[in-house]
Amino acid sequence: MKHKVTRAAGTGFTHLVLGGYTLLALFPILLVIINSVKSKEGIFDSPLSLPTAETWSLVGFEKVLAKSPFIHFFGNSLTVTLVSLVLILVLGAMAAWALSEYKFRGSKLLAIYMAFGIMVPIRLGTVSILELIVKLELTNTLTALILVYVAQGLPLAIMILGEFIQQVPKELKEAARCDGVGEFKIFFQIILPLIRPAVATVAVFTMVPIWNDLWFPLILAPGEETQTVTLGVQQFIGQYVTDWNAVLASLSLAVLPVLVMYVFASRQLIRGITAGAVK
Repeated sequence: MKHKVTRAAGTGFTHLVLGGYTLLALFPILLVIINSVKSKEGIFDSPLSLPTAETWSLVGFEKVLAKSPFIHFFGNSLTVTLVSLVLILVLGAMAAWALSEYKFRGSKLLAIYMAFGIMVPIRLGTVSILELIVKLELTNTLTALILVYVAQGLPLAIMILGEFIQQVPKELKEAARCDGVGEFKIFFQIILPLIRPAVATVAVFTMVPIWNDLWFPLILAPGEETQTVTLGVQQFIGQYVTDWNAVLASLSLAVLPVLVMYVFASRQLIRGITAGAVK
């Protein structure tokens, strides 16, 4: 009986800590959303309070959607993120399959080289990347951003997916080969469905840095036609005057894709994280 009480108390304390951390993590997002539907006076007078009849205002969303090319910026971010994500997941899974399944000369060195891609921040090579993009005549194009983000996300994707692919029973793959199933069918019809939690984990961990990045859009694609959401928000921030209604409204709209992505991938994400912890 005493053991059950102690266990219940420990579980309750764990839930309390996790609940407190959840509130702490969500508080900035809720604060931005709440203040995005308030007037400027309401934002400065009571930033922590809910909007009232006097402070309720959608002027920020009107400015963002009607008087600025925010939809175009949003489309640029969505295009760059989705294309980069698909390429990272497909190429990363195929590379992880090759490195974990087929042993060849230099495979270990190649795996170590991929590990360096995780340890060394890609921003250290910004100057070299910019020179390369200029030589390829890709400045102010979404292609430049996609190439950089794919190079940035592949090492982590290969390492995570490779660990999960190694856990797939060899007997399953050998049985498929004995039945005459080709390597591509084994990969797409057997391996990928079994590592869906890992794919969802990589997708979430890869999408957030790409969507939130300001560094490379500012350097490689600062033109108005290629600006992303994070860069487009800067137009509402001035040296002397900042339109906080528009800033908060644009940030509220920008956070929606990440929340939607997490809602749809949360179950697979949790399964992937817990599976990695068990290993």
